[in-house]
Amino acid sequence: MSRQIGKMKPQGTDLELNWVGKPVRRIDGPVKVTGEQKYMTDYQYPNMVWGKVLRSKFPFAKIRSIDTTKAKAHPEVVCVLTYEDIPGFNGFGIVTPDQPVLCEDIVRCTSDAVALVAAETLEAAEEAIGLIEVDYDPMEPVTDAESAMVQGAPQLHPDGNIHSHVVIRNGDVDKGFDDADYIFENTFYSPRQMHAFLETEGGWAMVEEDGSLTIQCPGQYGHRDRLQIARALALNPQRIHIHSSPNGGGFGGKDEITVQIYLALLALHTNGRPVKLHLSREESVVAGIKRHPFKVTVKTGAKKDGTIIAHKVRAVADTGAYASLGGAVVALAIEHAAGPYKIPNVDMEGFCVYTNNGVAGAFRGFGVNQVCVGIETHIDMLAERTGLDPIEIRKKNAYRRGEVSSLGHVVQSSVGTIETLERAQQCDLWVNRDLYKSQAAEPWKKRGIGVATSFHAVGMGLRTPDYGAASIELLENGKFKVGLAIEEIGTGNGTVYAQVAAECLKCDVDQIVVVQGDTRETLDSGTISASRSTYTGGRAIATAAPRMLELLSKTAADLLGVADDQIEVMENQLAVAGDDHRSVTYKEIYKALKDKNQSTRVEGHFYFPREKMELKQSGGAPHYMYGYMSHVVMVEVDTLTGETDVLKVVAIPDVGKVLNPQGLEGQTEGGAIMGIGYTLYEDVLMKDGYHQTKNLTDYILPTIRETPVIETIPVESEEATGPFGAKGIAEVVMIPIIPAILNAIYDAAGVRMKKLPAKPEQIFQAIQASKSREWVSG
Repeated sequence: MSRQIGKMKPQGTDLELNWVGKPVRRIDGPVKVTGEQKYMTDYQYPNMVWGKVLRSKFPFAKIRSIDTTKAKAHPEVVCVLTYEDIPGFNGFGIVTPDQPVLCEDIVRCTSDAVALVAAETLEAAEEAIGLIEVDYDPMEPVTDAESAMVQGAPQLHPDGNIHSHVVIRNGDVDKGFDDADYIFENTFYSPRQMHAFLETEGGWAMVEEDGSLTIQCPGQYGHRDRLQIARALALNPQRIHIHSSPNGGGFGGKDEITVQIYLALLALHTNGRPVKLHLSREESVVAGIKRHPFKVTVKTGAKKDGTIIAHKVRAVADTGAYASLGGAVVALAIEHAAGPYKIPNVDMEGFCVYTNNGVAGAFRGFGVNQVCVGIETHIDMLAERTGLDPIEIRKKNAYRRGEVSSLGHVVQSSVGTIETLERAQQCDLWVNRDLYKSQAAEPWKKRGIGVATSFHAVGMGLRTPDYGAASIELLENGKFKVGLAIEEIGTGNGTVYAQVAAECLKCDVDQIVVVQGDTRETLDSGTISASRSTYTGGRAIATAAPRMLELLSKTAADLLGVADDQIEVMENQLAVAGDDHRSVTYKEIYKALKDKNQSTRVEGHFYFPREKMELKQSGGAPHYMYGYMSHVVMVEVDTLTGETDVLKVVAIPDVGKVLNPQGLEGQTEGGAIMGIGYTLYEDVLMKDGYHQTKNLTDYILPTIRETPVIETIPVESEEATGPFGAKGIAEVVMIPIIPAILNAIYDAAGVRMKKLPAKPEQIFQAIQASKSREWVSG
């Protein structure tokens, strides 16, 4: 089988739309494929200095003293900073600002920053870091999340080691299990995955001539970064300019503050000279946030006809030394722990726990990856026990729009689960699965085909402000500048924004200039996370566009001496209806507005739809809207070594409306590969609070060799509130593939893998153990 990425098969076309739904080439494509694209860490400035961070030597220790005398005496050092040089609040964190900018009296992980240095060269900065003397009093680190919860464990924070505890209960789970014909119970473990983006954390900062502060640093919410920086520096946030786009990859790893505050502090002490700070890959491995490792115990009860009637979950997540978004990750995990199903009796709880294992935070999937394995594995076990088809049994239990979910709320938004499962039933890989399974490369290799479905919330939920905003400005050259703060992190959302704007304004897509991730140029549009980028940006543009059309039409009517309602918007011009000889161009409209000192800019604002009632103790559930997804996967397992290859993936997302087929393909293919890595290869190893994984050289990432044939079959279950019916899909694309691979491994080798990543030696040992059981029973 050739190793190539397959093409998407559209499920129909919309002839009424000119740009939306069409494979428009990425507007940033040429500069990226030619290498001309400059990222924030690529810029060089004259008279610059280099920054460096001194991090903790120990995962848990008290600080007796910090002596910077020798470092300050270095001839090439410009400044050395400690906690004493922080003018404002010495802390940051998106929800709970519990992470010190620079540690004062205690360090809780090896990523903790203790001091900053700026020097004439990078080499001098590294030398100066080595000259700073920190006297530590090491303490025994807390490295196991469940042990950290036990009474008497060392307390990492004043409020204890349990950062958050969320609970979702519906129905009577005990009665549900009493009534069940079958009960399945297992414990699953998930790894500490690294974002592994190409551009490590870094950037630039400088004090401008007017005293304002400019920071160029890849991030995922520049307006929020600005507030956190202002709080630490005791500055007016309006005097801070953040340029946070484009990113050389994010996946959630740049959602939290990375080096922005360090850059700002150094810039205030370098006498107006720009300062650059860019983490090496080794530093990024230690300092960067990771995916939360989870321990999830799942118990599921069902009737003989395949109806699931009870589901119980207990999840414990290791958030590391500081909260970051750990509480929200656990809350979302528990919200999704029962899958997109209508289980009448559920009891699900999650704990977010502090340890000394670095810091965990946002990562594509946001906790759903860790919990989806439980319900999807148990459904396959139920299908095997009852003799029912694994897709039919999922369809039987899946909720539709207007039905009550396992959480106990009526789902009002679009739901495409059953449609994705129907496409899975019809796809070639599933229909001809017996044929494909018979074509293993060697007699000792076994093929298996698995299926799974899942979902993921779109938007921020009930406890977090969620809104969108966009500006549209008519430029002198007759083009439109569309401004959104939502950054470009590799997804191509700027192209989708241009398509939506062109469609709404009835102009050519080349007439749209998109500006992103610049607090000076754009309105606060919220974060590029929570699968909200396409929905939020697209809807904000669609809200602003009618106001621009109104401005254009009114101005054109004045110029042509007719009533406003006689103006027709045509391609790249406005004309009197029925008389295209009497028309004005956008350039003429711009001049007319400027001659009258009128603004050529309009804005569009909206609030994200949300549910009215929060489930008690849930941490913000339920969300109003979800993206849905099914995966069909074929694997080949070498029974002599345990090595597993994923040979083919069929990705079936419910996107609401496909805005750009190429963009959707990119998401489904990238998500599939990331899911393969998470399931089979990736894990940041820790021992006693220290990183055993040092670099990408000892972290296994899937390469082109591990990239299977990927076929994308979209389902368009249109969302009425979305731009042209679209909703978010960026995260769910890597979720059901995880249990689908595990189900396929079972189909091939007859072993259930419950600890990720499912490495070859573990699969081999499981196969050998299953053989031993067969010999004993025989």
